[in-house]
Parts: sequence; C-alpha cells; structure tokens
Amino acid sequence: MDIEMIASLGLGSADELANRALAAASEAGVKICVAVVDRAGYPLVFKRHPGAPFHSIDIALDKAYTVVSFGPATAKWDARLAKGSEMLRHGLMQRERFVGFGGGLPVKHEGVLVGAIGVSGGSEAQDVAFAEAALAGLGAGG
Repeated sequence: MDIEMIASLGLGSADELANRALAAASEAGVKICVAVVDRAGYPLVFKRHPGAPFHSIDIALDKAYTVVSFGPATAKWDARLAKGSEMLRHGLMQRERFVGFGGGLPVKHEGVLVGAIGVSGGSEAQDVAFAEAALAGLGAGG
C-alpha cells in the first residue's frame, strides 16, 4: 500500500499569519479579510476587519485555495496566462475559485508548500504587501 505523508501548516502558525496580515493592514488604514489554508486548501483561520468589503471574504479564501491548488503566488498568473493559448486563459479564468491576481501567497517550510495565505480588501499591491508582511514576520516565505 502506498501512503504519502504531506506536511501541512498548523493552527498556531495560521493564526499568527492572519494576525500579522491584519496588523499590517491596520497600520496602513486598510480593512481586509485574510484566509489561511492548510496544504489541502481547507481553511484553518479566517479573520476580517469590521467594515471590510463583503466580497473580499470569498476572494481571500479563493486566493489561498488557488495557491495550494497550483503552487505559485496568485500574482504570477497574469504572466503565465499571457504565454498560454486563449483557450487556456479563458478556461482557467472561468474556473470557480480560481483567482489570477495578487494577494495569495504560498506558505513554505524548508522549501515545501505547507499552506497559503489569501488577503483581500485593499488594492492588489496592498493585498500582496500585507500577505508578504505576514510571511516575513513568521519567517515562512514562499
């Protein structure tokens, strides 16, 4: 019998990531939603500032889900899709839960993908910056 053991982010680290993203956004005066998922794409932690955009709830979750589904940060999809066929671009963009713009980053441990963070509520650049701040503070970059 083949059994594969897959490393996954723990709840404590997920909570710390979410809190660091919220703190970075608060410092900038931006209200966000932040989702941290495990390696399988299931939410470990979801938090939002009161007053954050309602659509950002699902967008944050979907950004994190997209990252663990494929691996790279969501901001990298624009360049990747530009190299592909129109059918590929159209097909992926129509997929439920696929997000092809910035704000979703991988969480890695010793080079291994263990989860992802998704941030939504600011501009695309702000969402990326808040997620990067969360990862930098935890020492878990991707």
